[in-house]
Amino acid sequence: MGEQPQRIWYASYGSNMHLARLNHYIAGGRPPGTERTYPGCRDRTPPPRSAALTLPGQVYFATESAVWTGGRAFYDADADGVAWGVAHLVTAEQFSDIVAQEMYRDPGAGADLDLTAVVADGRFAWGPGRYETLVRPAVLDGVPVLTFTAPWRMADVALRQPSAGYLRHLADGLRASAAWSVEEIAEYLATRPGALGHWTPAAVAALIDEEDGSRE
Repeated sequence: MGEQPQRIWYASYGSNMHLARLNHYIAGGRPPGTERTYPGCRDRTPPPRSAALTLPGQVYFATESAVWTGGRAFYDADADGVAWGVAHLVTAEQFSDIVAQEMYRDPGAGADLDLTAVVADGRFAWGPGRYETLVRPAVLDGVPVLTFTAPWRMADVALRQPSAGYLRHLADGLRASAAWSVEEIAEYLATRPGALGHWTPAAVAALIDEEDGSRE
């Protein structure tokens, strides 16, 4: 089946697009505006590189986020569309620890994820949880790009409107990549399933303007 990769690109399409938030998963701590403290990875070395990327498939909002309220982001690699994200170069162990924390488990409490199946086949269901299905949608610079999502398809779940705070944070992560303009980001987020019909590009752009104003 192949060898376990030493490094992978962790492709985030949600709140971890922003490196500052991802660093709470890696180094531990409580992100601003949340009530959850993350234990962090066993290896707390920050990613040496991050890169914006587009992936085949669709980002959509569903279920209820305990952190943000409203719908949370999921990725359906088989749906029509193009998904935007930010990939962070991490070790296989760090990726295992990030997935564990997403599922409210302690990093290193069990065996590390065996990534050989998802690297070889493109998809592997590690468990039934909402972020326990591993997907390899691409390869970047010869290194596999991996992410995690729900076991269901977008068409099989009720969509849910994301909150203003969540959209603002996603916009902040996309902007930090310097790959897209404010107008492009607002259009993208407002037209994702779950946000479409509840948010307009102008309303999302206003959230970004509010964030800019709070920093002045």
